Amino acid sequence: MATDYFARKLDDKRRLTLPVELRAEFSSGVVVTRGYQKYLHLYPRAVWDELVEPELQGSILDEKVADMNVRLRMGKTEASMDQKQGRVGLEQHLLEYAGIATSVEAVRSGKFWRLQRPDADL
Repeated sequence: MATDYFARKLDDKRRLTLPVELRAEFSSGVVVTRGYQKYLHLYPRAVWDELVEPELQGSILDEKVADMNVRLRMGKTEASMDQKQGRVGLEQHLLEYAGIATSVEAVRSGKFWRLQRPDADL
């Protein structure tokens, strides 16, 4: 059965531990961006490179493409997953943007994940 949701507490170094069954999905690395609202997007690096990045290369004169570039690239971070324990570091400025303190819920949204605070009213 596929995992579509998990909840975790961040450790004292702001690291999110991914469930064992999801670690292969993130073996290429991790990209974290601001979401469309006050949450974060967590992409496997391969998904970012193969699906997101090509979409961001639209017409140089298209304002919607430009706006999406700004939204997804502002504060974007890239990281490797700790292969031994499956941990991913989350930058403080992104956690502040999403209002995440110590607990996070992760919900699959197609090929990426939404990270949000547990009491988020979206």
